[in-house]
Amino acid sequence: MMVEAFAAIARTDLLLVSHVEDQEQGAGSFLCSLAACQGATPDDGRTWRDAIYTVIRATMEQQGEGIGIERMCLLVGVSRAGCYRHWLASTPREEETTLRDEIQRLSLANRKNGYRHNGYRPIAVLLRHEGWTVNHKRVARIRREDNLLCVPKLSFRPATTDWRHGWPVSPNMARHLVPMAVNQLWVADITHVRLREEFVYLAVILDAFSRLVVGWAMAEHLRADLALSALDMSLGNRQETPGALVHHSDQGVQYACGDYIVRRERAGIQPSMSRPGCPWDNAMAERFMCSLNRDEVNC
Repeated sequence: MMVEAFAAIARTDLLLVSHVEDQEQGAGSFLCSLAACQGATPDDGRTWRDAIYTVIRATMEQQGEGIGIERMCLLVGVSRAGCYRHWLASTPREEETTLRDEIQRLSLANRKNGYRHNGYRPIAVLLRHEGWTVNHKRVARIRREDNLLCVPKLSFRPATTDWRHGWPVSPNMARHLVPMAVNQLWVADITHVRLREEFVYLAVILDAFSRLVVGWAMAEHLRADLALSALDMSLGNRQETPGALVHHSDQGVQYACGDYIVRRERAGIQPSMSRPGCPWDNAMAERFMCSLNRDEVNC
């Protein structure tokens, strides 16, 4: 409330200063009374100067170079350099407030059935399309401060992984593997796709270096033929070197069964499997499936 009061006093002071400048009478007594409004404490004086600087800026924006900033600062007894410093300090705050308002608008506009499903990266892309120069880390910080994090809607998900089987399980060889070229690490996973009247299942194999889909298959069942079809497409699309390629998947029976092992060994592919109930071990494939369902299937 004190800032608004000082701002109101400052507006009145500037109007009177302009009038005094025009009349050139009584300027000395008026400026003395204006100096008395600064208050008795340093905090009061700082607040008074900030209010004066704000009013000077508003006056310059409305009237242009009518009086001149140097003349206005001289009449009210403030520093022109301090006025410029105040403007430079307030400009980033104004830009931050405008950007925060735009992020809130986009976050609330990109909702579906009351749930926020767009993350900070798509919001950053939308902002850049609107002409903002902003990176995804700044958008993530503002959304986190404003509690605009994604709230995905939980829906029915049919199980696609059955790791309770008697087939041998391979160790996780992809955990510390960083691919430096294509055909060094493939990641595989199976997800469901909900249609109007039924569910179908999609098996996908990704190249971990290029993040491109090298093979996929879709069927109405979860038998091993689904995963084998995706593997056959991958082998047909890529010319891999035997022994140099690691195939990583979960411990589902589709990837651990005998038919899949025979086909994989025939191509000279090394097996790798995640720990049971640990989707982080196959995060790249899990993230691809999540984005596919959110952006393409359930959009």
